[in-house]
Amino acid sequence: MSLPGPTVFVLDDDPAVLRGLTRLLQTSGFEVRAFASPRAFLEQHDPAIPGCLVLDVAMPALNGLDVQKALAAEGDRAIIFIAGQADVATGVRAMKAGAVDFLTKPFDESQLLGAVTAAIEKDRAVRAVREGLRAVQQRLATLTSREREVFERVVAGRLNKQIAADLGTTEKTVKVHRARVMQKMGATSLAQLVRSAGSIGTEPGRPSGR
Repeated sequence: MSLPGPTVFVLDDDPAVLRGLTRLLQTSGFEVRAFASPRAFLEQHDPAIPGCLVLDVAMPALNGLDVQKALAAEGDRAIIFIAGQADVATGVRAMKAGAVDFLTKPFDESQLLGAVTAAIEKDRAVRAVREGLRAVQQRLATLTSREREVFERVVAGRLNKQIAADLGTTEKTVKVHRARVMQKMGATSLAQLVRSAGSIGTEPGRPSGR
């Protein structure tokens, strides 16, 4: 089953603004889902759907920063804030919390479209990294306990004879385990194996055990 394409979620409690933004984005070729209520958006939001959120700052009950905080609790969502007036403090808070952009009304259509394009690209990159990490973790889970010990020592820079001494086995046996580790981890070089270890937080030079 194919994954859904990127969607631009639009959240603004002003009906006229919501219609205008939706029309602009749809005309520009984006898939759009519009919401006039923060609570309705949060109740229906699916973080698995790729894309970004165009989010109004000033809304009753829950404001844009509240929505940003709620989304951060369930994962990453690329956000573009729009504000009715310049508010440096709010803009700084939003950007520090990970917003892609903070646009002050009135803004040019090209500004919004450029920001949306950048946000979707950021979302794509984040999801690609996350998927790569998941793949490495799945491969790591296929290693036996002895292969895991060899893996940790290989990426720590230990030589085969040193690993053999660490584990109380022969260098020939270590070579067999090492070959299996490379195959299971999908690595064709030591550098690639080390990169995989780094992506999952295995620190070179810090093998477990002896």
